[in-house]
Amino acid sequence: MSLSKMLNRVANEMAFERGKPFSNSDFGNFVRRDLVQEAKRHLSFWPFDLELKASVGNGQWAAVPWLAFFDPLITTTATKGFYVVYLINAQDNSIFLSMNQGTTAVYEEFGRRRGREVMKRRSIDMSDRVADLIQSFSRDPIDLGSTEDLPAGYEAGHAFGKRYASSMLSEDECLTDLREILHIYEVLVNRGGLTPSDVMASEVQGQTIEETRKLVLSQRIERSSKVRRAVLAVKPPKCEACGLMPEIDYSFDGRPEQIPLDVHHSKPLFELAEGEAKRYRVPEDFLVLCPSCHRMIHKMDNPSDLGALKRKIRFKHMREVY
Repeated sequence: MSLSKMLNRVANEMAFERGKPFSNSDFGNFVRRDLVQEAKRHLSFWPFDLELKASVGNGQWAAVPWLAFFDPLITTTATKGFYVVYLINAQDNSIFLSMNQGTTAVYEEFGRRRGREVMKRRSIDMSDRVADLIQSFSRDPIDLGSTEDLPAGYEAGHAFGKRYASSMLSEDECLTDLREILHIYEVLVNRGGLTPSDVMASEVQGQTIEETRKLVLSQRIERSSKVRRAVLAVKPPKCEACGLMPEIDYSFDGRPEQIPLDVHHSKPLFELAEGEAKRYRVPEDFLVLCPSCHRMIHKMDNPSDLGALKRKIRFKHMREVY
């Protein structure tokens, strides 16, 4: 079954399935497993590094089932960050492809009513940041046919997207629109996502908006837990500049991912072209540095020049075997 037919099935059958027991539902398993696998099959041919998840509820039927696409640099959960998602209105069987935001985290910080206002403002900022790319999509509000808190949050968090009437979503249109909005998602991440421009500039002190965006993206890559785990799994637990070894110098005996070393994205910034297929390679584009060396290399003219950093070091670590 094609992706479009699967989405149409969810839209057409969700209202009926909600009248059945939630536990061990074949329909629920179809959404969580088969729908995700079919979407992943298409992603395997596309240049996007994304994680997928679908849901029809947690312990009980949800008002709005969904299939979401997460950039791990931003989020791996529908509760926070921003992501691309299919949302189903089970009342009129319509399907929405949406650039949306995590509702739960915003509700926890601002409360429900104010949180929805915050998400509406952020959705405008998201749309404006990629206004040059969204001509194929609509900024019009979406109606998910429910007054429950989470659907109301999805409606408030919607930035732009497209609505498909019941059983009218074709496979060609489905895949064309999905690939286009996933490309826009990647560009939105590269341009700073939800982070205001003045905040980005204050964090990295870039000369131009383009340089600032690339620096912020590089920082996102370095701070990604997924990237950190992958790099530390294949590189020795030692600062590549000064030679500090936490296991010896600090008697560190914790888990490898908790070792007090940083992962530095050393790929030259000029090579980070907007919308490129692969933002980084592990381990080729990374250095493992102690926090001091990491701060120092970011102050250099070329933050990828490990040799220049090594030549600046004037101290040695004292190691004794007790």
